[in-house]
Amino acid sequence: MNVDYTGRHFDVTEKFKQKAEAGLKAVETILGGLTDAKVILSVDKYRQIAEVTVSHGGHTLVATCEATDMMTALHDALAKVEQQAVRHRQKTTTTMRHPKAFDKGQAVDGPEAAGAPA
Repeated sequence: MNVDYTGRHFDVTEKFKQKAEAGLKAVETILGGLTDAKVILSVDKYRQIAEVTVSHGGHTLVATCEATDMMTALHDALAKVEQQAVRHRQKTTTTMRHPKAFDKGQAVDGPEAAGAPA
């Protein structure tokens, strides 16, 4: 997993990196592996903004949170990404385990079951 850290008017310390990696590890276990993750921490006057972007396969999960404390903003953004990952995982497992509805007029095994010569 490649994690890219960016600080805009903010120094990304080891404490924030460890917090982000712990949260991304939880997302990685839910999705079954990540390819790329970006963590952007920025300060705008009194607002602390954390943005987390996770790429998995062809899907991208994005969460942005702001708070008065940077650790709170990062925690909330990681929680949102984790919630998105859970929803994405549930959606994919539901479609894999429940195929589309079957029409009664269709042949079960293809043309052979309908009496057509093979």
